Amino acid sequence: MTTESDATSDVTTETITTDAGDARITWHHAGQPRLVLAAGHGAGGGIGARDLAALAAVLPAHGVTVALVEQPWRVAGKKVAPAPKTLDTGWRGVWPALTRPGLPVISGGRSAGARVACRTATELGARAVLALSFPLHPPGRPEKSRADELLGAGVPTLVVQGGNDPFGKPAEFPEGDHELVEVPQADHGFAVPRRADLAQEEALRVVTDAVVRWTAALG
Repeated sequence: MTTESDATSDVTTETITTDAGDARITWHHAGQPRLVLAAGHGAGGGIGARDLAALAAVLPAHGVTVALVEQPWRVAGKKVAPAPKTLDTGWRGVWPALTRPGLPVISGGRSAGARVACRTATELGARAVLALSFPLHPPGRPEKSRADELLGAGVPTLVVQGGNDPFGKPAEFPEGDHELVEVPQADHGFAVPRRADLAQEEALRVVTDAVVRWTAALG
């Protein structure tokens, strides 16, 4: 394990060796933390995604340390994500580092990262799951549902979904033991059209406000 610090802010980065290769955690530390939100990226991008960056900027002021996790394939510079089993292996490998602060850990992520969080939450002892842009099905293939992963999380779960997400619109989601917040007119990356009823910053505020409220209720 190697650790680096950012002298300009309360951000540290560490490399964790897992059975799937080296992963990287970028910690955005809260001054008086009560929870850790571990958030993984999707299959098509990294931790610079607009929703992950927004949560890392907002949540520490509300007592939530945000740990943005880069999967080994991304750290290694590969372009294509591996099979779900390998993603789960990488996530399990970083979990001891995520629990090191001794705080309850919310397992989360966007898209493929949300699927990983759901699949492993009960096994790893996650306090809850945050599923950003959960890919309920491949675009145009509603018959290929992944609802069983979401419904099987086994812990309190918040889904934040774009109203125009081709991977699953909010109305397509099954009923279950989870809360769903819609970001109006947003796509899979929470981008909104220029002529949308809300600006891009307002769309991201829907995401962060929902997570701030939800984490406050978790304790």
